[in-house]
Amino acid sequence: MKIDPKTALQRCDTVMLDMDGTILDLAFDNYVWRELVPQRYAASRSMPLDAAQAQLFGLYGAVKGDLEWYCLDHWSERLDLDIVGLHHDVSHRIGYLPGAREFLRELADSGKRVLLVTNSHQDTLDLKDAVTGLCDFFEGSYSSHAYGHAKERQAFWHALQEEVDFDPATTLFVDDTQRVLRSAEEYGISGLVTVTRPDTSEPGRNGSAYAGVESLPELL
Repeated sequence: MKIDPKTALQRCDTVMLDMDGTILDLAFDNYVWRELVPQRYAASRSMPLDAAQAQLFGLYGAVKGDLEWYCLDHWSERLDLDIVGLHHDVSHRIGYLPGAREFLRELADSGKRVLLVTNSHQDTLDLKDAVTGLCDFFEGSYSSHAYGHAKERQAFWHALQEEVDFDPATTLFVDDTQRVLRSAEEYGISGLVTVTRPDTSEPGRNGSAYAGVESLPELL
């Protein structure tokens, strides 16, 4: 059942926010994985870019939703590229989604418990925090890599529960990935909202089973 985004904050005690595509513009990550990595991979192997993209997209798809998909160490070893270095090379592209920083400022004064809950690898999280300062707005940041399970898996939520002791019935969770939201719903989290335009370089998404907002300020 879809909740009303306009009253979701009033009804919760704990707010959990995803990072990429929820707070930060997914255009950065999409550029890195769809364009930059294929360019460097093609150059390192003297192969056409379209062939490199086809090969890489096949590799991505094979592990999408698993922890390996989000793991920079995995891809550095698998592709023999400095994936962390590539992220640093284009860190100027990292930025907030429209209104997200202002939303976090207001949320910090709301008295709610605010947690960052992300599949981001710790190296990426550290880089994005250094560029944006986003972790200053949260009581704590929790990466799936610390638990060995992606947010798409029930084991992640059980591990997070053990660490932060949240009540699923009074928790609002905002994410842009449908498989993650389904996993949170299966765990029992009642307040679920999806961001419908996680990448500002692309059109908005339609057809989610969850209540949608184009940007976080719509929750205020």
